[in-house]
Amino acid sequence: MNEIVLNQRFAEPFLRESLAYSPVVLLHGPRQCGKSTLAKMFGDKFGYAYFSFDNDLIRDAAQTDPMAFVDDLPERVIIDEVQRVPSLFTSLKRTVDRDRKPGRFLLTGSSNVLLVPKLSDSLAGRMAILRLHPFAQCELAGRPSDFLDRLFASDFPMTQVERLKTELSSRVVGGGYPPALQRPEGRIRDAWYRDYITTLVQRDIREISHIRSLEAMPGLIRVAAARTAQLFNLSDLASTFQLNRATIGDYLTLLENIFLVERLQPWHTNQTSRLIKTPKLHVGDTGLACAVLGHTSAGLHQNRTQLGPLLETFVYQELRRLASWHDQHHDFFHFRHKDGAEVDIVIERGANEIAGIEVKASATVTAADFRGLNKFKQACGDRFVAGVVLYDGELSIRFGPNLHALPLRWLWENP
Repeated sequence: MNEIVLNQRFAEPFLRESLAYSPVVLLHGPRQCGKSTLAKMFGDKFGYAYFSFDNDLIRDAAQTDPMAFVDDLPERVIIDEVQRVPSLFTSLKRTVDRDRKPGRFLLTGSSNVLLVPKLSDSLAGRMAILRLHPFAQCELAGRPSDFLDRLFASDFPMTQVERLKTELSSRVVGGGYPPALQRPEGRIRDAWYRDYITTLVQRDIREISHIRSLEAMPGLIRVAAARTAQLFNLSDLASTFQLNRATIGDYLTLLENIFLVERLQPWHTNQTSRLIKTPKLHVGDTGLACAVLGHTSAGLHQNRTQLGPLLETFVYQELRRLASWHDQHHDFFHFRHKDGAEVDIVIERGANEIAGIEVKASATVTAADFRGLNKFKQACGDRFVAGVVLYDGELSIRFGPNLHALPLRWLWENP
């Protein structure tokens, strides 16, 4: 991999834009994905004071008298890890209702307040919400990617690029967490991930759930990592533990709440009844998944069976990261027909455009690899704009109208 850049986030212009129109902006995402760093960089540029609820004194003061705490804040302020004092949201609502001047409060959070109705409802219509992911590959290279616009324009000219080969597994194992990427692969990086999971379980999950017994949680994280990119099956997950389905379901919701896993919903249409309507499970970052599963980049390169689902998750998360700062909104799904045809990732842009992406770890592509995309194209009708098979090859080449085989590096490079 080329030298990485860890001080440039392509979400910053959208953060600045949101603060220009909204009195409160919440920047949320997994712990250690770079939220605090981005907030501080922004605050230094535009004169924001900074307070963190990871500081015991500040947190205790806010919990004791949240209204007085908010009243005493400077005119422009960053409040880091705001989910640690949930009562603050009501006080912020009262303050904002008195003065709706934009750009007053920049909040960061490591749990998804959208999944806590009382918190999200308290600032409904008053707060803009931005999702920050771990670093995308194009951010690490310091060069924006135009892949989504190329995809929806079906604009992939025939070109030849160098294969990724072992670099591909290195990128999958590396993931996008800044502190992990700053450590060499192996014992030092693995130790960081172990400490990271311990912190999440012992503090973050315990705080938002009030569940005393969380011994199964690290094991559930490993099982979810091993089954990433597979259809979600709660009974199958629960069978690994001596816990009932309801408990494992609650634990999985907690992992979703802190952005470690997510369920990718199936795409379907009323005109097609033979579609499987089960979501897929994806981990939030392949670096963490590989660490808990014990994968090295060299070992993963040799084990194509293990590489396949992790690569699919890697591509899915890359696309989600590209979409998070794009001007247009994108919705993500997967497609699976009862006859076995499937498309790994479906992306909708607006009401009339839809594209499909199939992910292959191999160095070659054949017409058979487009079976799922062709089935999906029929189901979409006029809404279908492009179908792409991403693979570890050299050639960008057309396989029919709006169907392309494309080297994986197109995700973060602009050949």
